[in-house]
Amino acid sequence: MRILVGRTPWSAADALVGPLRRVQRFAAGWRRRAGGPASSSLRRSESGQTAVEYGILYAGVIVPLTFAIIFVAEMLWVWHSVVDFTRDGAAYAATHCWSADGQNVRTYMQTHVPRMIDMDQFQQGQAQIAVQYYSRDPDTGSLIDFTCDGDCTVDCIPDAVTVSIQTYEFRRFVNFLGLPPVVIPDFHSSLPMESAGCDPEQGTCLP
Repeated sequence: MRILVGRTPWSAADALVGPLRRVQRFAAGWRRRAGGPASSSLRRSESGQTAVEYGILYAGVIVPLTFAIIFVAEMLWVWHSVVDFTRDGAAYAATHCWSADGQNVRTYMQTHVPRMIDMDQFQQGQAQIAVQYYSRDPDTGSLIDFTCDGDCTVDCIPDAVTVSIQTYEFRRFVNFLGLPPVVIPDFHSSLPMESAGCDPEQGTCLP
């Protein structure tokens, strides 16, 4: 019988050593290559996808939302300005003499338009300024249209006045976007007459 010195008996585990080592060497090589050009291409692909997603978000959400906020803010600005504008016109009409056509009130308002968007519409007449005077019916107490034979006299003093802004259209941005203008409802402001600016003793009235 031959005795093998310095060698261990062969077993089935020895058959797995070679393939296992080859798998380990392959995995180590793959890990080294993962940090190379293939990984850079993957990172570039992910970066490009992120840029496309941000572009879609910016064009589809951020830009329209920004314009919508500006649009609503400007409309509210004009709304507040026109409300104050009609109140100022009514206060002027209540303290100045009556005129059948109300031209003195319109002239004042067109020359005192507050600084706001579309102020040219109020100055040039696209937005109409209407002035209506009323007298109180002694029997019913209701207001009726005021009529008188003269203009700017102490004999023609109505009881109340209403100033309104009509046919105003908000055109900011909508024309740029190719959309029709936004028609704003009429604004009204009514006040009782404060003697119409007339002095009975002097027989004069403020025009």
